[in-house]
Amino acid sequence: MNVIGVIPARYSSTRFDGKVLADISGKPMLQHVWERAKQAVALDDLIIACDDERVAKAAEGFGAKVIMTAKAHTCGTDRICEIVNFLDVNIIINIQADEPLIHPVMIDTVARALLDDQSVPMATLMKKISDIQEINDPHVVKVVVDKNNFALYFSRASIPYLAVNSSVTSPVYYKHIGLYGYTKDFLFTYKNLPVSTLESIEKLEQLRVLHEGLKIKVIETKYETIGVDTPHDLEKVKLFLSGQIHNA
Repeated sequence: MNVIGVIPARYSSTRFDGKVLADISGKPMLQHVWERAKQAVALDDLIIACDDERVAKAAEGFGAKVIMTAKAHTCGTDRICEIVNFLDVNIIINIQADEPLIHPVMIDTVARALLDDQSVPMATLMKKISDIQEINDPHVVKVVVDKNNFALYFSRASIPYLAVNSSVTSPVYYKHIGLYGYTKDFLFTYKNLPVSTLESIEKLEQLRVLHEGLKIKVIETKYETIGVDTPHDLEKVKLFLSGQIHNA
């Protein structure tokens, strides 16, 4: 296989326990993610990696391919590594189970970045911020890139900072969308990188990659998403899908 998608689906969540099975329009949130990911043309296979029989039963009920993993994993990356360790695959796309508005083109975009340039070990997405409230929201991760669209830094702060005497009056801000692609070799490199000081400060796992001097390609997308971390986020998704709000 060339490209597979893996959806790590942990039942427990600090802020919203069982959120992957939360109902959205008569379907569990995980099913919305899976159905959208299934439409990505770049994926040769799609697997849900879970640690709980309730999640496995629900996923099998809507026709997904499911593999149970150890409960001890503390992050989705470790869960994915357990899944792909013995698979003959070149590229893995890490699809978040709490992104029910994920667009299949977003998955294809990340996969294509890795397929088209074999020197790229890891890729992700960014979206131009249109809601100014998100610029200073620490829950919205911002990213700045170099001229070749490799990440310079990710932060919960508003970057770039607009200096008082700056000649730029309206800087463009980009938020990071947590859809990741990796080559299989790099995935295991990533898994074994030590936690960096920057990661500990910002609570952003991808900063360990930059700390080691490694590259992350960041591709701009026009598609918006709503990551579900809280019940409030879930209500926003429901309103968006019902047409009551038009900007996710």
